[in-house]
Amino acid sequence: MTKANESKPLVAGLAGFGTVGGGLARLLRENADIIRRRTGRDIVVKRVLVRNAQKARNVPLPEGAELTTDPALLTDDPDIDVLVELIGGIDQARALIDRALDQGKHIVTANKALLAEEGLALFQKAERKKRILRYEASVAGAIPIVQALKESLTGNRIESLMGILNGTSNYILSEMTSNGLDFDLALKQAQELGYAEADPTLDIDGHDAAHKLILLIRLAHGVNYPYTALSVRGIRGLSAMDIRLAREFGYRIKLIGQVREVRCPDAKKDGKDCAGDGFDRPVRLEAGVFPALVHHTFLLARVGGVYNAARVEANAAGALFFHGRGAGDLPTAGAVLADLMAVAREERPNNTGFVGKELPKAAIVPPEEWRSCYYVRVMVQDAPGVLRDISGCMAAEGISVAQMIQKADEGQGVPLVFMTHETSARAMSDALQRAVDAGLLKEPAVYFRVL
Repeated sequence: MTKANESKPLVAGLAGFGTVGGGLARLLRENADIIRRRTGRDIVVKRVLVRNAQKARNVPLPEGAELTTDPALLTDDPDIDVLVELIGGIDQARALIDRALDQGKHIVTANKALLAEEGLALFQKAERKKRILRYEASVAGAIPIVQALKESLTGNRIESLMGILNGTSNYILSEMTSNGLDFDLALKQAQELGYAEADPTLDIDGHDAAHKLILLIRLAHGVNYPYTALSVRGIRGLSAMDIRLAREFGYRIKLIGQVREVRCPDAKKDGKDCAGDGFDRPVRLEAGVFPALVHHTFLLARVGGVYNAARVEANAAGALFFHGRGAGDLPTAGAVLADLMAVAREERPNNTGFVGKELPKAAIVPPEEWRSCYYVRVMVQDAPGVLRDISGCMAAEGISVAQMIQKADEGQGVPLVFMTHETSARAMSDALQRAVDAGLLKEPAVYFRVL
């Protein structure tokens, strides 16, 4: 930080004054002393952009700040050094950040959807403008996973990253597991407690976790993995029966976001000919969001309620585990404030963690090629030979069964549950299609990866 700025406050314009904005205002008041001690200057908010300036508010504004409904009073004010974007969404937030960058302002945002779907253009623009674009609060709330990947672990090759990245879904699954609730009741309870939105689509269909995973892939691997190419499967309508049966095998079902390096089977020593896909790298990335069975002894299986967690495997550091609150006013606001303090220290922009104006395109493992062990539940008629026939469908696709249990008739058929050895997603899909074609299934099969 230059001497000229040692006593000059960092002036912020705050867009959005909801839960996180209110938490930020509180932390700016309560932590003013530590902010000065750590940065050498004050952080003040000059204006707060809201939709309705007349709305009654339970949280006091930052000291000295004024409300406005005019975005230009944030983006075009020469006194404002940094725009803090907390309004969410894509179109309005993109226009606001674009304009602020044009006016030479730094950016702090918690907007994972915008950064996942359109972030590369914003990162490139920030790079051209020599501006800082920080976004710790966009992934996993209070957990400092962005900073860890961007700075602390930069001497490592990240081999895999998996995590519980959505607190709403984790709360629902925790209630189904611990208290025996069915999906609809657990979702209703989450909504009543304020953990789930009235429209929970982004959470329970996996899209919120997917946005966060895209950001983590960029940070961990330095590649552009398009959001539209990511395989996403949520937990909507997940059956309490599968929660119960998974427990009998010693597992918990969690909504997992995962990326891992997969070495191409025919990669040459010089790193070329990566499975014939034209990429000069000996590995491809397997990434997606999906419900999975996690063994009860693993730390991820023990992450309950609205908490988030991430497990990173790095070639130098080994296995690292991050755990904490993934949402809420103060946890997320604390991450926003940390970014603001980094701007106040004028830390050199390195917005993606990698040098260069553009990130290379990711080499992607198609979902049908993913290899995993599987949990499979089929509902069949209670008749002689059915178990033999289902096993035959799996054997025809080269799938080996590790364990199997058969439960009593539940009124709609007999549940047969298989735990398989490792196989491909294509083989699993084809085996179950064989069972459908043979008329063996009374309803669509349920199957999950086993981690």
